[in-house]
Amino acid sequence: MKKLIFLFTFVLVSAHSIAQEQGTVKGKIVRAGSISPMENVNIVNLSQVIGTATNNKGEFEIRAKVNDTLHLSYLGYKSIKVRVTSDWIKFRASTTIEMTELALALEKVVVTQLKLTGYLEIDIKLVPLTKNIRYSISGLPNTGYEGGQRSPGAVTKVLGAIFNPVDFLHNMFGKVPSEMRKLKKMKKDDQIRNLLASRFDRETLMVLLQVNRVDLDLIISECNYSKDFINTANDLQILDAISECYEEYKVLSRNRKKRL
Repeated sequence: MKKLIFLFTFVLVSAHSIAQEQGTVKGKIVRAGSISPMENVNIVNLSQVIGTATNNKGEFEIRAKVNDTLHLSYLGYKSIKVRVTSDWIKFRASTTIEMTELALALEKVVVTQLKLTGYLEIDIKLVPLTKNIRYSISGLPNTGYEGGQRSPGAVTKVLGAIFNPVDFLHNMFGKVPSEMRKLKKMKKDDQIRNLLASRFDRETLMVLLQVNRVDLDLIISECNYSKDFINTANDLQILDAISECYEEYKVLSRNRKKRL
């Protein structure tokens, strides 16, 4: 009987402790040096791979547990990381966070106007073509292809990565499997997808996958996507490209292990 009472007490205490360690956190984001609220600041819980954004009052609320890391980003402002504490969850109080504006140097942009003749056969040759085109084939879900010249295919690159242990893709995908598993979560969260679709700086991807810009570009390059695609694709397109390449890598890797 005493053992049952002890076990019941232990379960209650454990459940209470867990409840205190996870929940939601609230905050308000303002411009540094003022009380001016910032709307549409992107907040991503890096630990749980979920996201949200501030409202017109600069306020946000997101699911979190103790020691989770929140990544705050806004165009033109310095991104920051905030660690979730037990007190923040326990007292459910709104925390004010300041973001600092970056000094941006604008690059010179040259805009060239197209001089069209009015004749379709001639004008169509004057319009610049971009290789940043991806299309899907009916019956093959979750598979995208880049238009233009691609030789060899991404599968060939991944196949080489599996049979050559020193290959870059093998080292990258094998080194950070937990980060790569976040890809599926990222694709399921609408807030994160909307964030990535509007960004071209790769910052959120690098933080979530814990890789630097050089390695991120190399992953796409080794998956045989063109430089034009890498330079012009938004972050959501890059996420989809990495995800497809990783899924191919996993399938080929499993087949290789079965043969061994």
